[in-house]
Amino acid sequence: MKLADVLILSLALALSIIGVHQSMTVGIGGSYFIFMFAAGLLFWFQLRRNKTLSAENEEHIKPKQKKKRP
Repeated sequence: MKLADVLILSLALALSIIGVHQSMTVGIGGSYFIFMFAAGLLFWFQLRRNKTLSAENEEHIKPKQKKKRP
């Protein structure tokens, strides 16, 4: 996993914890934007991970090209 992926996942987790704290103190209305930002980061993390995995799979599955005869 790359450093950017670790940072995105860590930030999403931290925002989720902050959102839970804010929802207990202020209410769900006051912490809604924090949860939505955390969810957006999780979607972004998943998108990056899926792109990386599909690129790795394409490298391993590439069919061997036939040599052209002269």
